Parts: sequence; structure tokens; C-alpha cells
Amino acid sequence: MKRFIATVLGSLLFTGASFVVAQQYPAKPVRMLVGIAPGGGLDTGTRTVANKLAEFLGQPFIVENRPGGGGTIAAAAAANSAPDGYTLLMATTTLMIHPAVYANLPYDPIKSFTPIGAAGTEILVITVHPSVPAKNTAELIALLKANPGKFNYGSPGVGTMHHLAMEIFQKQAGVKLVHIPYKGAALITPDLISGQIPMAIMSVNTTLPQVKGGKIRAIAISSPVKLAVADWPAIAETLPGFDASSTRLIMAPAGVSREVVTRLSDALRRTLASEDIQAAFTKQGSHGQFVSPEDLAASMRIDVVKWGTAAREAGAKPG
Repeated sequence: MKRFIATVLGSLLFTGASFVVAQQYPAKPVRMLVGIAPGGGLDTGTRTVANKLAEFLGQPFIVENRPGGGGTIAAAAAANSAPDGYTLLMATTTLMIHPAVYANLPYDPIKSFTPIGAAGTEILVITVHPSVPAKNTAELIALLKANPGKFNYGSPGVGTMHHLAMEIFQKQAGVKLVHIPYKGAALITPDLISGQIPMAIMSVNTTLPQVKGGKIRAIAISSPVKLAVADWPAIAETLPGFDASSTRLIMAPAGVSREVVTRLSDALRRTLASEDIQAAFTKQGSHGQFVSPEDLAASMRIDVVKWGTAAREAGAKPG
């Protein structure tokens, strides 16, 4: 009987301690790592979400840019952080592509992270310098077929969804391009505007102001879903079935407590339900539908296989 009572009391104390931890979290600023340079679509979306999370949870959410390696540098830093909820990673579908592209990754996209929730969808845009004599997907394909290997394009890095989208585009269109990896879309934009590179694939948020200013031309978007902010055609209108949108994922290191996950996830759900956040996402050319930690974990397992297979079939690899 004494052992039973001790066990019950121990369980109650543990439950009570967990409740206190959940109520006290966060007790200090939270870092959100993002694997691109400041100014790109993912960076802007991360800051939009971080500001609202800070409002709901009462502590600053500080966005820390760790560009390079197609997002692998930021992912590795997050995976190796203490599982206390004070270091998070804003990743994308790219996280599930990494194992098929990079050898000897210092983390596993499933085992090394705890999902907090999905934070919207990022739609990509194929863009060109105004000097490129193509105004739509069909004209671009014809131009590239007539000049195999003579055109290059910029992306935010090797193994990113942007990179894979263009690899799939090349395979479906029967064309050949040279990949120029950058450390973020914000670094691509000046080179595209100046004509140092003739093509790029970037987020809607990065692309839209430059297109409006006549500095670059939008060819088509990676999603079959129409945008609210621009009447740009879908690549799928020319290449049926093409869909290479990217989901934004908020992740914590593996081992973070269930109480902290619940508190963060609830705050993220409230964030994405906010009218001002939905308006900001629409303006950025993205969609802000919430996905729970459990559903996100399930979809991630599917995406590792789906996009990993696509990456290998497309021949996506460094260099």
C-alpha cells in the first residue's frame, strides 16, 4: 500500500511539474532559425509568424538567419540544440528532400525533430530577365530547347524545393539548364535584375514587387492554385500535373516536452487564424492553413518518400 501511495504521489508531482513548465514557457526569448539570407519569402513569412507568436506567448521570438547548404546549416544547428523549446527551426518541404541530395547529413528529418505545426504554403515563380525573349511557359520551353545548356538559373540553394522544382521542370519539358545556387532569394534578385543570370525561381513575395516595377518578368507559378495577388499562369497549364509548392514547417529538436509542443502549437493555431496574418500571407502570395503536430508528422513521413524519390529521379545533387 505504501508503495502504491508513493507511486500515485510521484505521478501527481510529475504531472503538476509538467503543468507548471507548460504554464511558465516561454520564460525567455525564443530563437527561430531560418536557412536563408534575410529578405526572401521564407524569411518574410517567418518574421510575420514570429511577431504574432511573441504577441500570444509574451516573449520575443527572434529570427536568426543561418543561410547556406540549401538549409542544411540551419537544420543541423536546430537539431543539435537543447530540446527545451527555446530554439526552433522554420523549415520547408526542403527538409524532407535533403536525405536524397546530401550524403552524410548530421540529422534525420524525421528522427531529429519534433513537429510543432505547419505554418502555410509557399508558392514559387519561374522568373526571367526582361531581355529573355519568352513571355510564357511554352515560349520559354521552345527557347531552352533551341539552346540546350546555354541558360542558367538561380535558386536559394542545392536541395531546396526551388531547385527540385526546376529539376522536375527540366525533365518534364525536355530541356537543360545550368543551376546557380545562392544562399537565399534576396541574393538572387540583384543578379537577376542586372542580367547577370537570365532566370531564377523565387517566392511570390520576392518576385511581385520586381515584376510590378518592370525589372523582371514572371513566367509561371509552381502551383495549380491561382494567386490572389497576381494573375500569373500555372506551369501545369503547359506541363499537366506539375505541382511543386512548398509547405512551411515549424520544428523543435527531438525530445522537447509534450507540454511545450502543445503550448507552441496552440499559439501557432491562433496565429494562423488571425485576420491580420491571413491578410499578410495573401499579400505575400502564400496560404496560411494550420496543420497539427500529429498530422504534420504523418505528412512528413510521406514527403520524405515522395520528394526523395522525385529528387533522385530528377538527378538533383550538389554541384
